[in-house]
Amino acid sequence: MPKQAPLPKQAKLLKAKLSAKKHAHLHIDYLDIDGRKVPVTALHNPRARRIIVRVDLAAGSVQVTSPTKRAMGQALAFAREQSQWIAERLEHVPAPVPFIAGAHIPYRGREHLIRHVSRQMAAAAGQGPVWRRGSSETGGMPEICVSGDPSFVERRITDWLKGKAREELNERALAYADDFDVRPARITMRDQTSRWGSCSPSRALSFSWRLIMSPPHVLDYVAAHEVAHLRHMNHGRHFWALVGKALPNYESAKRWLEINGPGLHRYGANPFGGMDDEAD
Repeated sequence: MPKQAPLPKQAKLLKAKLSAKKHAHLHIDYLDIDGRKVPVTALHNPRARRIIVRVDLAAGSVQVTSPTKRAMGQALAFAREQSQWIAERLEHVPAPVPFIAGAHIPYRGREHLIRHVSRQMAAAAGQGPVWRRGSSETGGMPEICVSGDPSFVERRITDWLKGKAREELNERALAYADDFDVRPARITMRDQTSRWGSCSPSRALSFSWRLIMSPPHVLDYVAAHEVAHLRHMNHGRHFWALVGKALPNYESAKRWLEINGPGLHRYGANPFGGMDDEAD
């Protein structure tokens, strides 16, 4: 059999990226912490050297990582043994904010009030089922208005935010694609929990719809970041030079996500987000 030629550098990077994608969530369970059901995601990662429990201080969820698939049950048992440690950290978790009338949520980096209105008001305004009213119209805090049955509010707000995210991130991604002389195969919105965007080896871009709750310059940064991966499938010097050329002040957006990003996962129905604390 002829000897296989060594993989070129780019191919090795793509292979490593594909391999990393195999480490997906394998199991979701719940812990009973002081009478409260806390979601636990069990993850297999062969690069882990030990069983690790992490607590998401923004979303109030727990992740347990196991170095082997066979030890998944042991990992969940270990998480249960750490219930007191988890409970102490969950005391600092901000309360979740469901999409209901009267709730305050961020939209494009600014706090908005969710206001439920009658169908008649929506018809009179020529709007519906969801629309935004700025401060100049409300005389105070801007509002996101929702008409129809009150039980539809959460779904309609979620769909509206996803639609706005799709519009804005598609526009930004395609603009940076023109600037970088690249072309994505497709662009999708997801509720990603461990990252704000991704670029696959097949040139598909994916973004978290929750980014629409962040300031516009943060959307610009994440869009430029992922599109830049179409040129450089790594985080090397040339990659950051390309991002910096498009956005000289990208560090401020990157820092905003590090500080405020995890908190975006407490809005709406999804309890899972990035991990902030750990035990081993």
